[in-house]
Amino acid sequence: MFDKLERSEIVLIAAVSFFSLTGLAGLAFNDPPETRVAIDPVVVSQAPPTSVDPVPEGASWFESVRQHCNAVEVDTYLGWQPAPPSPDGDMHKAACYALAGRIDQARGVIAGMPPGLRSQAAGVVFQVGHPAADAGDDVAAGALMELVVEFWPNHYMALYHAGAARFERGDYEVAEGYLIRFLAEYGLDDGWARNARSMLEKIG
Repeated sequence: MFDKLERSEIVLIAAVSFFSLTGLAGLAFNDPPETRVAIDPVVVSQAPPTSVDPVPEGASWFESVRQHCNAVEVDTYLGWQPAPPSPDGDMHKAACYALAGRIDQARGVIAGMPPGLRSQAAGVVFQVGHPAADAGDDVAAGALMELVVEFWPNHYMALYHAGAARFERGDYEVAEGYLIRFLAEYGLDDGWARNARSMLEKIG
């Protein structure tokens, strides 16, 4: 019996030694080690989608009718192709009337808008008339600029052009008022300011 036990022990010891030498002892007597795979997180950078703001419908409409914004065609053409029924449409409708010299009609459109939008509408009118004024034709743009000042009283460039137009017409009293207001709002010493002071000196 002892011989059998000794032989069994000898066999067991030999087996353990074999597994130890071959690195398989852990597999024979223990659970296999947990396999872990380290994966770095992948950051996908995606640029936000770019969007192009569409041209406001009023501005788009105005560009299509601009050539007809004159004293001869404006009423007829706006009857055929009315402005979009929106605040932006009304602003550009007023600009078209103002460009055509229909100041009363332009004023009526702006006055019919909510108070908070009237100065914005005046700004649209100014942008329409500004190129002519900057080209030196203050007289032609004078009434339009006075309309702008009516709804945007501290618009300094409209004040300047309105004053220059009145000065060229010889209406010095009104010109003086506009030019003094311009200098008060402008606050810079450049060509515009020097021109304004020159006109005021001549008036004085």
